[in-house]
Amino acid sequence: MNKIGFNILVWSAIVSDELFPILDQLKKIGYDGVECLIGSPDEKAYRRFGDHARSLGLETTAVFVVGKDENPVSADAEIRAKSLDRMKWAIDRADAMQAKLIAGPFHSAHGVFAQHAPQDQEYVWSAEVLYAAGNYAAQAGITLALEAVNRFECYLCNTIEQLTRLVSMVSHPNVKAMYDTHHANIEEKKTRDAILTAAPVLAHVHISENDRGTPGDGHVPWSDTFSALAEIDYTGWLTIEAFSRNDPDFANAIHVWREYSKPWDIATKGLAFIKQRSSEQNR
Repeated sequence: MNKIGFNILVWSAIVSDELFPILDQLKKIGYDGVECLIGSPDEKAYRRFGDHARSLGLETTAVFVVGKDENPVSADAEIRAKSLDRMKWAIDRADAMQAKLIAGPFHSAHGVFAQHAPQDQEYVWSAEVLYAAGNYAAQAGITLALEAVNRFECYLCNTIEQLTRLVSMVSHPNVKAMYDTHHANIEEKKTRDAILTAAPVLAHVHISENDRGTPGDGHVPWSDTFSALAEIDYTGWLTIEAFSRNDPDFANAIHVWREYSKPWDIATKGLAFIKQRSSEQNR
């Protein structure tokens, strides 16, 4: 049975005590866990967030990105070193809130592009940094789940094929892959093929509609998605990641210019949708 989580980015990118009532309600609705972005500077807030989640019986996972000054595929060795330092900082924050998984496209800088297709040397640089990060994560029992994202957000890993190549190059037990239905809907030819390709290293799944609204309301190929996950006996998290303009700074940074669905509609209807689709696979 998969655990079902909800990413609180639909409300805020900042981890703070103000999110506690949201966690309370997510637990009442029936979620198993909550996911937050690691990035806000209040280091003590992550421990308080994790403590409150655990007091409710919720587990935690995290998402994380790096920027141009911390780019693992930079030709500048000093910048690559900074990328590892930043990953270690994120791992420490995840450990503070007792999260055992950090997901995201931190194989390269988010929103930073080169005037060329991804190069072999860039994969080598990324793999070197990620191997070192995997060693650091292993000390805390944390898995790093790398994400393939669409061509408008990165250029190194747009597809699961590219991502699994990188994970294979890293070759570390604490460095795995994640699958996001929103990005796959843009970049993959066939849902089943992508999920089967990811299967040996798949550690996390984001359930995300094509418009980032309520799962099930759009045109992501959900039947193919859930049947393929059942086919590979995936037992990890199914975590809803949706966006809104509740946090204007974050929304502007990721180019969210309109509301897709009301946050609590996403949470309640999305949970029911995942449970329904999952039960269909168990018949």
